[in-house]
Amino acid sequence: MTTLTPQKPAIPQPGGTITPAPAPRPAQDPAWRELVDAVREAGQYPTRSEAESVTRIVLSALGGHVVGDERVDLARALPEEAARVVASQIPATRRLTASEFVDSVAARIEGATPATARWDVSSVLSVLPPLVGDELVTRILRQLPSGYALLFGRAELAPAA
Repeated sequence: MTTLTPQKPAIPQPGGTITPAPAPRPAQDPAWRELVDAVREAGQYPTRSEAESVTRIVLSALGGHVVGDERVDLARALPEEAARVVASQIPATRRLTASEFVDSVAARIEGATPATARWDVSSVLSVLPPLVGDELVTRILRQLPSGYALLFGRAELAPAA
């Protein structure tokens, strides 16, 4: 006896057997494509696939370090696919310096060096402010150790003494 699920409709086969239909591929979110294209342009990646991979890796790393309301607001402001990447991360148990964050991204990208990982991180994070808003980026930066502002394409000014 074959059990069918609503997600996989039946396809009759010759000889009377029934097999489930392949799951439909979701249409790609145009906002996600725009984000990846912006990263591709910022990072000058030769292929869309490479830009998409870097975008996923950097957003997943960021998702572990942004917590609370800022994480929720970030996920809401991002395209659906990017929001899933950010929101699916388990919060980090230790706050990383900006340099350690870049090193953690380098460890996730085959053949990456700290220099290339910094480029990758900056290529992704620098496209976020126009997308999610400067106010949210400021709130996120308040949550992170100093040094992250440059990764978002912002100057990090020391408070006056």
